[in-house]
Amino acid sequence: MTDPHLKEIRKVTPSANGCEDCLRMGGEWVHLRLCLSCGHVGCCDDSPNRHATAHFHSTHHPIMQSFEPGEDWRWCYVHEAVV
Repeated sequence: MTDPHLKEIRKVTPSANGCEDCLRMGGEWVHLRLCLSCGHVGCCDDSPNRHATAHFHSTHHPIMQSFEPGEDWRWCYVHEAVV
């Protein structure tokens, strides 16, 4: 089955070269995630502040992609699945 949220993917420009929220507050991150609806760069759930997931909860943008070099996998927050 194809995830219906894939149609919400846009051509985006990353908002920062690191987690934009951690950069603003002086926080640290483990891995980065790119919102494929708006380009927000947030930190992963292994990071102390979990900004990528917080971004999903505040915006309901469903699909993010790893923003780590050499990784291209995507995650649907709504279906909690790799897409």
